[in-house]
Amino acid sequence: MSRPEMAALGWDELDVLFISGDAYVDHYSLGSVLLARWLVAHGFRAGLVCQPRWDSPDDLLVMGRPRLFAGVSAGALDSLLAHYTAFRKKRHDDAYTPGGRAGARPNRACIVYANLARQAFPGLPVVLGGIEASLRRVSHYDFWTDSLRRSILMDAKADLLLYGMGERATLECARRLQNGQDIRGIDGSAWLDSLNADGLPAHLPPELAASPGLRLPSHESLRDDPPQLLRQTRLLEQQVHSLDRWAFEPVGQRAVVLARPAAPLTTGEMDALYSLPFSRKAHPSYSEAVPAEEMLRTSITSHRGCGGGCSFCSLAIHQGRRISSRSQDSLLAEARQLAADFPSRRGGLAISDVGGPTANMWQGHCALEDQRKPDGHAPRCRRESCCFPTVCRAFITPQLRHVELLRAIQALPGVRQVRVASGVRADLALREPEALAAYTGEFTGGQLKVAPEHCVPHVLARMRKPPLETFEAFLESFVRQSRRAGREQYVVPYLMSGFPGCTDEDMRTLAQWLARRHWTPQQTQCFIPTPGSLATAMFYAGCDENGEPLHVARTDAQRLRQHRILMPRFGRPRPAS
Repeated sequence: MSRPEMAALGWDELDVLFISGDAYVDHYSLGSVLLARWLVAHGFRAGLVCQPRWDSPDDLLVMGRPRLFAGVSAGALDSLLAHYTAFRKKRHDDAYTPGGRAGARPNRACIVYANLARQAFPGLPVVLGGIEASLRRVSHYDFWTDSLRRSILMDAKADLLLYGMGERATLECARRLQNGQDIRGIDGSAWLDSLNADGLPAHLPPELAASPGLRLPSHESLRDDPPQLLRQTRLLEQQVHSLDRWAFEPVGQRAVVLARPAAPLTTGEMDALYSLPFSRKAHPSYSEAVPAEEMLRTSITSHRGCGGGCSFCSLAIHQGRRISSRSQDSLLAEARQLAADFPSRRGGLAISDVGGPTANMWQGHCALEDQRKPDGHAPRCRRESCCFPTVCRAFITPQLRHVELLRAIQALPGVRQVRVASGVRADLALREPEALAAYTGEFTGGQLKVAPEHCVPHVLARMRKPPLETFEAFLESFVRQSRRAGREQYVVPYLMSGFPGCTDEDMRTLAQWLARRHWTPQQTQCFIPTPGSLATAMFYAGCDENGEPLHVARTDAQRLRQHRILMPRFGRPRPAS
C-alpha cells in the first residue's frame, strides 16, 4: 500500500501495519493479506508493506507509524525453506516474488523484519505470526545450521507471537491494544516471562494463573539430551489438539509462555472470512508477474486442518487435527464469482482445486465432539492421528457430500471443469468406494496425486502412514474405475528419501517396488527437517518415540546418495548436446 491508497480510503493513519516476505497478491492464501482484510472488516485500518528492503527501515515509514502494532511474517513459507533445497543449495526461484526470482526476502525474515520495525517505530508493539514464527515458537532443531535454537521470540525480541491460524488472536490483539489492555494471555499467543523461585512463569495473566500449565522440557535439557525433543513435540501436539491447556518452556531464568491454542473457526466464521472481497490479483505496481498469482487464482480453499498427523508434517502444531470447513453455499458463491471475474474463452473456467491439506477431509469431524456435554467437555481423544495406525471409527469424513459439492460447482454456468489438485487420502477414499469412483471418473485430470511416501513397513510406521497394502488396494480401484470411465489416467505417487530410520537398503527396496510397476518416479522429495515435526525430532535425537536407535542420513552426501537410488540423474550435470 501507499499514501495515495490510504487517502483513497479516507485514512490519515493506520491502526496496524503488516510486514510480509511475500509479494502482494490479494488472495486469502497469503496470511498477511487475509489478516489485513479481516481487521478492516472489523473496523480497523490495516496496511501492508510487502518484501521491504532490509538494509534500512525506510520502506516501513511510507505510511507512517501505525497506532496499535506492527505485524511481522516471513510469508507463506519459512524463509530458509524458500531459499534452500533439501541439500542446502540456494534456490534460484521464488513463486511469491515478481519475476519469480529468489532474493527478495532475507534469511530468517521474521527476525530481520522485527528489527526493522523496532528501528522504524520505537516503543510500538511488534507481533510475530505466520508459519515461520508459529513453528519456531519454542526451542527447535534448525537443519540449516545443524543446531538447537531458542524460541524465535528471543532472537526477534518481539512483544508477542501468534501461533497457529491467527484470525481470532490478531483481532483480539488489536481490540486489547485499542482499549489499553494487556496483550499477554490471548488464546493462540506466546510471550516471554521471567521464572519465579518455584520455576514457574512469574507474571501470568489471571486467566492462566487459575489452571496448571504444561511444563515443556527446558531449552537446556533439549540441548543436553536430544531425545527430549521427541517428548516436547508430542506434548505440543497434545496441547494443540486439547485446546484447553497453556504451556511454558524454561530457558535459563526466563520462560516462553504459550497461552491455550485458539479455537478453530466455526463454519460461519470460515464463510465470513473467505467471502471478504479478495481480487485474486497482484498489486498493480508490479511490472513483472508474480508466479503464485496464476497458481492461486483458480483454486478454492474448502477447509483447513488435517486429521492425518503424519510425523513429517508440521500441520499438527500449526493448523491442528481439527478440521474447519466452509459451507457448500459459501464455496458455490466463490466459484460463481471466479467464473464471472475470470471468464475463459475455452468453454468455461477450469477450477484447478477445491480442497485443503487433503481434499477428501472436507467437513471431516470427530464423533466424540458430538458427545460434548452441556459444560463443554467431550470425551478426551488420546490418539496422535485420526488415520494412523488405522482410520479411527470416530473420524467422520462425508466424502459423498464432497463429491456432491464438486458436481454442484462443475454444473455452474461459466465453469468447464473442476479438479482436486490437493490430492486425496487413499485410506479414507477406500472407505467410500462410490466417492472414489467419482474422484477417479469425474475430477481427475489425467493424473491424481497420492502420497504413499514409501513401501517399507518400519519406515511407513515412523511416518505415521498406512501400510503399502492400503495404497495398492487404492491403486487397483483407481485403475479399475478409470477403465470403467473410459479414461487413460495415472496416479502420481509422492515419495520420500532420507527419512529418519530409512537406510540405503530401504531405498533400494522402494526402487525395486517401483521397477516392478514400471514406474519412473516424478515426485520424490528428500526429507527436510523443518521445525515442529516429530520426524525432525527423530532426526535430531537419532532415535524414535520408543527410544530405539535409528539410522539417520545426516550429511548432504548421505542424503543425496539415498535420493539418487530413486533418481540416478538428480544433481548431475546434463550431458553436452
